[in-house]
Amino acid sequence: MVTSHRILKLLVCSMLMAAPMSAFTGYAATEKSESTGQYVDDSVITTRVKTAIFNEKTLKTLQINVKTYQSVVQLSGFVDSAQSVKRAGEVAGNIEGVKEVKNDLLVK
Repeated sequence: MVTSHRILKLLVCSMLMAAPMSAFTGYAATEKSESTGQYVDDSVITTRVKTAIFNEKTLKTLQINVKTYQSVVQLSGFVDSAQSVKRAGEVAGNIEGVKEVKNDLLVK
């Protein structure tokens, strides 16, 4: 005899097993979403840009935020000069895999 508790337990287990699998099957990038692979690639690009900016002596102490979506890097935050805005854009643009840099940095 199958009890309602056992049915509920089987249902929950089935849902838990199916959810992760559905996240990877048939999921492709669209204009408003990324594939899992693109998300990972963008994370790598973001890390490389942040590291390069941190290693640049003139930009090291500035507050620069980096976000990447479909290989397009967006820089935001505040810097101390127009030269810093330009340099941050150059540094980000030199990273492998970056298709475009949207430089939204502001001079304070």
